[in-house]
Parts: sequence; C-alpha cells; structure tokens
Amino acid sequence: MSNQIVGRPMEILLVEDGLMDARVTIEALRSGGIQHRLTLIRDGEEALSFLHQIGRFARAPRPDLILLDLMLPKKSGVEVLTQLRGDANLRSIPVVVLTASDAEEDKTRCEELQVDSYIPKPVNLEKFLEVVRQLKRFWLDDVILPAPLP
Repeated sequence: MSNQIVGRPMEILLVEDGLMDARVTIEALRSGGIQHRLTLIRDGEEALSFLHQIGRFARAPRPDLILLDLMLPKKSGVEVLTQLRGDANLRSIPVVVLTASDAEEDKTRCEELQVDSYIPKPVNLEKFLEVVRQLKRFWLDDVILPAPLP
C-alpha cells in the first residue's frame, strides 16, 4: 500500500496593481517551494469579476488563497474584502493583505473583516512565506485526498 497523497497545486489569486510588488510576491512563492497556480489581477473591479466568475472570468478557478493589496484602482482592497466577506460562497477563502498602507483604520477594518494576516510592505519575505505555509497546511487538511486503495 502506498502512503502517497493525491492533490493539486494551491490556487492563489494575487490582487496587486504594482508590477514590482507582484514580481516580489511571485518570486517569494516560487523560492519558498509552495506548489501553486497563480492568477494576477490588477484592480479591484476585475478581482470581483474573477471571484464571481463574471464575463471573461466565467471559467475562473475558485482561489484557495487571496493575496490582496488595499490600494487598488477602481475598487479598493477594503471594498473587495467587504464584498468577499459578504458572500456566503466566498467568505471562507483565506485572505492575506499585503499593503503599503500604515493607516490604523485600514488595519482595524481588515481585522473586522477577518483577514487571515495583515503584512505591511515592504514585505518581510520570511514572515510572508511562513503565513502562506501555515495557510497551506490548513488547506491541505481540507483538500488532499488519500491515494486510492490497491
């Protein structure tokens, strides 16, 4: 009998308008050895369309983790988070906020909206990877299936 487990890479939605910040995040995930598929969305409106599978995102995968900037064009990260937490089908998705905002009201609002982690930019890469690893362990408990019996 095999102890091998069957599963799939983690689906990550990165909502970030800054290409340099996106690149740093993508490289951190890659160097951290986290098996994942990543979709980059650059504004809040598109993020909501992706999450609700509207229009060109009709076949978008449901993310297992959302990495969310707060300062986004069209709709802010707080607006995205508010709508996400208000949707019974999406509210259980873990959210890590990665932001340059040091406004106390942003942090308080994110806590009220039950983000899984709030990490200020410039991101401490080791802290970021540890948060993702913890969320991955939580995620694995829910979605990894045992290998079929012979």
